[in-house]
Amino acid sequence: MADMLNLIGYQAWVVPVLLLLPVLGALLVVLSPQAMLRQVALVVSVLEFVISLGLWWAFDPEGGMQFAAMVPWLPEWGIAYRVGIDGISLFMVLLTTLTMPLCVLGSWNYITQRERGFYALLLVLLSGILGVFVSLDLFLFYVFWEVMLIPMYFLIGIWGGSNRLYASIKFFIYTMVGSLLMLVAILVTVWSVGADTGLLSFSYDHVLGNASAVGGMAGWLFAAFALAFAIKVPIFPFHTWLPDAHVEAPTAGSVILAGVLLKMGTYGFLRFAIPFFPDIAFSPAVTTIAVVLAVVGIIYGALVAMVQPDIKKLVAYSSVSHLGFVMLGIWAATLQSVQGALMVMINHGLSTGALFFLIGMLYERRHTREISAYGGIARVVPVFSLIFTLVSLSSIGLPGLNGFIGEFLVLLGSFGRFPWATGIATTGVIFAAAYLLWALQRIIFNKLDKPENESLTDLTPRELVVLAPLLAGIIWLGLYPAPVLRRMEPTSRQWVEQMHQAAPQAAPAPVAPATEVHP
Repeated sequence: MADMLNLIGYQAWVVPVLLLLPVLGALLVVLSPQAMLRQVALVVSVLEFVISLGLWWAFDPEGGMQFAAMVPWLPEWGIAYRVGIDGISLFMVLLTTLTMPLCVLGSWNYITQRERGFYALLLVLLSGILGVFVSLDLFLFYVFWEVMLIPMYFLIGIWGGSNRLYASIKFFIYTMVGSLLMLVAILVTVWSVGADTGLLSFSYDHVLGNASAVGGMAGWLFAAFALAFAIKVPIFPFHTWLPDAHVEAPTAGSVILAGVLLKMGTYGFLRFAIPFFPDIAFSPAVTTIAVVLAVVGIIYGALVAMVQPDIKKLVAYSSVSHLGFVMLGIWAATLQSVQGALMVMINHGLSTGALFFLIGMLYERRHTREISAYGGIARVVPVFSLIFTLVSLSSIGLPGLNGFIGEFLVLLGSFGRFPWATGIATTGVIFAAAYLLWALQRIIFNKLDKPENESLTDLTPRELVVLAPLLAGIIWLGLYPAPVLRRMEPTSRQWVEQMHQAAPQAAPAPVAPATEVHP
């Protein structure tokens, strides 16, 4: 397969095609007849996924940054179209291209108003998200970061629930505040590096190699980057936009938010904030703040989820808890913890995306997300109940399903550096079992005592097709995660070694890769 991909020049054209195809697809949706909108959007998004699958075979784990392309854009300002993919961004790209066709297919029969705009915005959003993960130019990264914000704002504000305007405006304001601070930080960093080196360039490699030129401004610049990414994660206490956005967003919007958009924040820490300013990021004060907020997010998100009457809001708060594990793994900065953090990012996208699909399917049948409105529905929708139970157990972290390996590696890799914080974070797994098993009991397994639930219909073939890839990923990564770990291990190791060299207090020497650990 790799030889065939090399024969057709896959390395050279794949990233530009992945970025351009959704935009062309959006234009095609705008120009298509009304009866063909969904089909066009589905074909384009599936084609995007098929093209991206070649990354799995063509990617060389030891090859560093690959699939690179560079075209001058504004040369007098050092701005160019620079893109590439490594072991960190590879799986974010694949997760994004997998999620989007499922969102398109999952929206059939649910989105009946303004379909043309809905599917066109989904495709534009796809291009924006992919651009964030492949950009190797800071100006280009910022452009894609902002492009992503616009379609998400309209998806929530137009096709969301009854309180959609409040949720969309809150989402927009939170993200824009962080984005503007990040823009200032990018400009100051590039200008300082340019003044020191005599070369004005927004190139990621150029800035990374000369970031020490910012001198005494490093603390402020790190804070600006970190705040933008912390809001997107979101880290406690910057999380308050998330439950509102999740609850009011249409099902596709919630899946994209949980499955992909939240990962842009943690990706930003891994790619930009920490590598640019490792001395600041791993200073005792910042490390303490980051670890405390990560642990607070794990426990707080789980406890608040436990008392939610709305199942969608419960899953939204669970995201705050899960992403806390990612932040803990990043700041532990060991090979196992960083690989674990990347695995949690992938697994959260699969499990939480599947949960939001299931909740949306249930809502379309009963038009309520209140947990108290259900009970005993396993008797009338057994297939739905089986899948809902399986996905919930994967989100809890049951061994044999995908959620376990990521959290296990984070805790294993973090314990040596932060034993007390890791011990406290471990209780988050217990709390996750509490809120999800309790929700399962009340929705699925209690007595069927509400007449309106007796007429519920089970999952349709189309809904099963939507869920099947996510279920396959949940089971595969739970039983055999080694292929994924092998592809991310060299990049993760390089990241840990660079952080250790730049900030010796950051981590102990790298340990054995996760593929050699058998939990």
